[in-house]
Amino acid sequence: MSNLFSNLVSRKNTKPAEKPVSVSEKEDKTETQQKKEQDAEKDFIFEKTFRCPVCDSQFKSKTVKTGRVKLLSTDLDLRPKYLFVDSLKYDAVGCPVCGYAALSRYFEYLTSAQCKLIREKISPNFKGFEKEGDFITYDEAIAKYKVALANTLVKRAKLSEIAYTCLKIGWLYRGKAENLSTDTKDYNEVIKKLEEEEKEFLGNAYKEFTEAFSKETFPICGMDEDTITYLIAALARQTGHLDDSMRWISKVLTSKNANDRTKEKARDLKECVMKEKKEQEEKKVEDNR
Repeated sequence: MSNLFSNLVSRKNTKPAEKPVSVSEKEDKTETQQKKEQDAEKDFIFEKTFRCPVCDSQFKSKTVKTGRVKLLSTDLDLRPKYLFVDSLKYDAVGCPVCGYAALSRYFEYLTSAQCKLIREKISPNFKGFEKEGDFITYDEAIAKYKVALANTLVKRAKLSEIAYTCLKIGWLYRGKAENLSTDTKDYNEVIKKLEEEEKEFLGNAYKEFTEAFSKETFPICGMDEDTITYLIAALARQTGHLDDSMRWISKVLTSKNANDRTKEKARDLKECVMKEKKEQEEKKVEDNR
């Protein structure tokens, strides 16, 4: 996260071709199909009016229509996948005047001291957001989320807000990779870079959620203790901390309060972790021969 403040959204943004929708399976698509999906995505979003708590400016930001999107599935780390539109792209709200940005659930809630910090440290460096079209691309969403993350650090937000913002940035990189057109120049290299970026932000989320778990009261980011425990286990697995993942999974499976759905997901996660641990052991044996 060291480069967040060096360039608070450049007006020049290189954008590899991407599919602007999230679907259950990755597939090659014709230009006609992509156009239809773009038109479909536009049907699920609208312009919502916000008032900035820092500079009192009024502005509009694209938002997903509540109740319109259909959930297809969730990844092991709870990332939601919807039909026709990736709602994650629309969850960061940013003031185009002063540069204050945050996830929608946190946007309105600032103290006077936090507003002062943002005016002093964010606004003078803010270069503006990319002009958006009919829908938000992954590049535009990631850029706005990174401004939101810079704001969380400047305003000295709770660890959980920092973690949640990092988590969603990681998810956006995954979504971009899943929807990247296969005819993108240097496709494999671009995918590798996106996977590295995803892992970096998920690693930050894992670290901050783990610390928040012991320092903050529940619910955290709208999630109860068992859900956060499961999420930390999933993030530990994705960032290579398999032994830690197993410890967090055990907490879920032995919890008296965890519901059946959470425990079932924990068992699925445990199966993945055990498989990966076995593969690691087999590789060690093979390397030592």
